[in-house]
This record gives sequence, C-alpha cells and structure tokens, in this order.
Amino acid sequence: MPDQEEKQKLLNSILFSLIILAVMWAVKASELIFGISLSFLGILPLESKGLAGIIFAPLIHADMAHLTANSTPFILLTAALVYYYRKESFRILTLLWIITGLWVWLFARGNSYHIGASGVVYALAAFHFTGGILRREPRLMAFSMLIIFLYGSLVWGFFPEFFPEKNISWESHLMGAIAGVLFAFYFRQAGPQARVYEWDEEDEDDENDFYPETDKDNENKENNPNTDRTINYHYKPD
Repeated sequence: MPDQEEKQKLLNSILFSLIILAVMWAVKASELIFGISLSFLGILPLESKGLAGIIFAPLIHADMAHLTANSTPFILLTAALVYYYRKESFRILTLLWIITGLWVWLFARGNSYHIGASGVVYALAAFHFTGGILRREPRLMAFSMLIIFLYGSLVWGFFPEFFPEKNISWESHLMGAIAGVLFAFYFRQAGPQARVYEWDEEDEDDENDFYPETDKDNENKENNPNTDRTINYHYKPD
C-alpha cells in the first residue's frame, strides 16, 4: 500500500533524526548531572587538540537555551534529508557534518572553542533550499519555501554584531551554509527529480500506413481475377 509505505518512510526519517538529537540531549544531561563541561571537545581552530571537535562539536551545547534553539530545526531538516534523499542521506549528512567542522577548524577565530549543531543546521538548510531550486521538483521547491518561511532569519547568524552579548560562532554558520550550497550542486542528481515529459512525434505517414482501398483499387481488382478480394486493408510500403 503506497500510503502505508509513505507513512513508514516518514516515521523512519523522524526516528533517525530523533536518535541523533537524543545523543545531543544525553550529552547535555551528563554535563548537568555531573557538573562538568565538555566544551574542550569542541573545535579549536588550527590546534591539533581541536580536531576532535570536527566530530564532537555538534553534539555539545553551551546551555539548554542553545540546545533547545537547535533541536527543532535539526529534527525537521534531518528528517527531510532522510525522507527525500533516502539512499544518499547518510553520506550527505556525514559530509556536511565533517566538511563544515573542518572548515571551521581551518578558518574560524582561534583561542576559542566552537560548539553546537548550528553549523550543521545551516548546512542542511542551505542544502535543501539550493537543491529545491536546482531540481525544480514541486515537493522540494515547496520545502525550500517552507525553509525560507521558518528559518529565513538564519541569515542574521552571519553577523555577530547583531548579537553583541552572545558568543555566536558565525564562522560555523557561514561554513555550514557554503558547504550546503556546494553539496547541493554535487548531489543534484540524487533525490526526487522534476518530471520530464517527452512528446513522441508521429511520422506524418504513420496514420496512413493502413488505409481503406480506394475506388481505383477496386477497379484494378476487377481487371485482375487473381486478386484476393477478401483483403480490405493493406500495408502501404515505405
């Protein structure tokens, strides 16, 4: 049943995103319960000890407000990735996650740790938005418009001066957005594609390949007794 399959596909997509989000919440819960900070596992640019943050930084958040702000967009965007790009979704998410972190390690401000899933969120948002425009597939384009409606304000995350009292890693946001756009082009053949309608041009002689006999044909038959008069239609050779 198609409807049942679609529901199961959607549930699997949501479940996948919830599993990753549960890890983020478990990390924060552990910090609160044991009174520790795992920020040292974040990205410390151009420092060897900061390389681990490429993998772990998106799982670590400064406080509950930081984690809560990233939770809803992460669920929506990750679930959509799995739903629309099922075969390539894990590969896409892994590349967005690692490349965003690597670029932050290479180009972000030093002497401070960069943590949080916002870089991955920006990467996913840019990937979905760009992918919808490239493919011109109705569902993806509709989702692109939804991203603008819900998260259009993400663009302000590129400008830290708008949030002077917060230590925002605008580099993570920018690197994530660039990675999302680039990988949207790279994976433009993956996922749903716009339908291409092909109209077959009929040979102008096709409709005349089989045609009724004319009066002239009947006249020729009368003059030729060997003609099989039971054949009323015949093939017109090319």
